[in-house]
Amino acid sequence: MENMGLKEGFWQGKRVLVTGHTGFKGSWLSIWLQKMGAEVTGYSLAPLTQQDNFVVSSLASRMVHVEGDILDTEKLEKVFAQSAPEIVFHLAAQPLVRLSYEQPKVTYEVNVIGTLNVLEAIRKTASVKVAVMITTDKCYENKETSRGYKESDPLGGYDPYSSSKACAEILIASYRNSYFSDKESAAIASVRAGNVIGGGDWAKDRIVPDCIRALQSGRPVRLRNPDAVRPWQFVLEPLRGYLMLAEGLWEQAGQYRSGWNFGPQEDTLATVRTVAEAVVRNYGSGSIEVEQLANEPHEAGLLCLDITKAREVLGWQPVLNLEETVRMTVEWYRDYHSRDSYTLCLAQIEAYLEKCRDGYSAE
Repeated sequence: MENMGLKEGFWQGKRVLVTGHTGFKGSWLSIWLQKMGAEVTGYSLAPLTQQDNFVVSSLASRMVHVEGDILDTEKLEKVFAQSAPEIVFHLAAQPLVRLSYEQPKVTYEVNVIGTLNVLEAIRKTASVKVAVMITTDKCYENKETSRGYKESDPLGGYDPYSSSKACAEILIASYRNSYFSDKESAAIASVRAGNVIGGGDWAKDRIVPDCIRALQSGRPVRLRNPDAVRPWQFVLEPLRGYLMLAEGLWEQAGQYRSGWNFGPQEDTLATVRTVAEAVVRNYGSGSIEVEQLANEPHEAGLLCLDITKAREVLGWQPVLNLEETVRMTVEWYRDYHSRDSYTLCLAQIEAYLEKCRDGYSAE
């Protein structure tokens, strides 16, 4: 491993298309790709707020930015044809569990048919050599056991969001078997990550954005499900896995064409209350209250991933503990309005890479 799992110079000049680049993870991935010298094109809906990382980091002026819906097949395929990408990262999605209860049809259309449209665009674009399709850890049939789910475990999903992502996984596997299995075709993999936190996420009904909004307005942080256990991880952890996987697919497709888990260290498996307390502690002020709500939609109480495959086959491993994860996240929210946000993101990427160097050299 030359650079914490990333190969020096690999991304220089590579043509990369990112769907969902205006979103939380997509904006961070785009910044990292630019840092490594890739030529990045993004295709996505407009950012949701003027506080989003994409907006405050001025990414629209730093990359080829195309606003569009992945349900618009004509426009999507036109962007593929014009940008001639070599590598595709598909992140565009309806990503919220609670919203999926309110908008199930939209959730299935975006997460399933949208993924189908991207796969079709890949199939029709000869330049594409590698595609990494991002789904979620919630695609598994969750029995709420302490054992982490392996890539070979059954897919499922209680709520519309989770089941839509399980559908997307089945769709990706079908296309991989039907159209992307020979040496001449694009190398396709799907990736599943845990609860990802980091700066620039302002989505509704996510614990960290909800905490930050409350703290900034001087209100108590209100928790609706304080004892739910999640595998928390800093945004750069799974993104490094996605990048490493893309490199592996490029150089040795047969070994990496499959589904992959990118979860955190075991000590970052923690309750919502524990994370909220860490956010308040790092922010420096605030209080926490538990909401007593009736007739709330179902949300999983326990969910974790087995990352043995990524560690042993790909050579990827997480390096941040929970306290470091929360500290870096709160740092972004505390500082983004008083300094250049793009520079702040680059600084956090550098700090993370330094942590990776220490982690890999210690082995």
